[in-house]
Amino acid sequence: MTEHTPLDAAHAAMIADEGNDAARLRFYERLADSELFLLLTEEPSGENISPEVFEVQDQAFVLVFDREERLADFVGKTAPYAALSGRIVAGLLAQQGMGLGLNLEVAPSSILIPPQAVAWLDETLGNAPDEAEARITEVTPPVGMPENLLSGLDAKLATAAGLAHSAYLVGVIYENGVRSHLLAFVDAVPGAEGALAKAVSEALTFSGIEAGALDVSFIRASDQKAAVFAKWGLQFELPVPEEAQEIGRVAPGTDPSKPPILR
Repeated sequence: MTEHTPLDAAHAAMIADEGNDAARLRFYERLADSELFLLLTEEPSGENISPEVFEVQDQAFVLVFDREERLADFVGKTAPYAALSGRIVAGLLAQQGMGLGLNLEVAPSSILIPPQAVAWLDETLGNAPDEAEARITEVTPPVGMPENLLSGLDAKLATAAGLAHSAYLVGVIYENGVRSHLLAFVDAVPGAEGALAKAVSEALTFSGIEAGALDVSFIRASDQKAAVFAKWGLQFELPVPEEAQEIGRVAPGTDPSKPPILR
């Protein structure tokens, strides 16, 4: 297969410089954000899935692929699978103390990820940002933001299609004199604030930036602040989701609030 996927690129960057923590973090971020195809022993039964499990040095692993074609190439025939986000897979495996084999034998990103690394990824993804309130007294252009954080935010917000119209990154000074940077989401979908704040927190974590280096707020396009942020800020456009197609059966893992059950 000739297609070079985002996971292939992130894996190549990681192995090219094994001492580069930023590249390693970026790979795990891409893994968490990717749709993965989990090889099963049989077709899903309701919310229950039965993954194919194999043992390596007394550790249990399941097999995932970032393309359906790669799964088919590995198996050599049609096989049952569940399409799940990497973060859901990490959560399921961490509960069971399992590792995962990614794209084994069929792609340049072929790698065995041990249970300890899967548990670390699940724990990292579970970290929630703190909430705080402070009044802004001055807005400035963003200055001195690390390039890897900017590219990380751009990639992360690309996965938040439909959750907000756009976002502005600005410098701010609060009434207590503290200087910071702020990412203001415009016209966020009601109820999506927590997911967006967590996405920003993950972008910080996987960029190797300390938590608290970037604040988050939510405004409407009609707010006076929106015009100020548009004047001074760096704008991020969030992608518009494709129109949903009606499907007859909801596949396991489609609803993030109801992850499938391993059996």
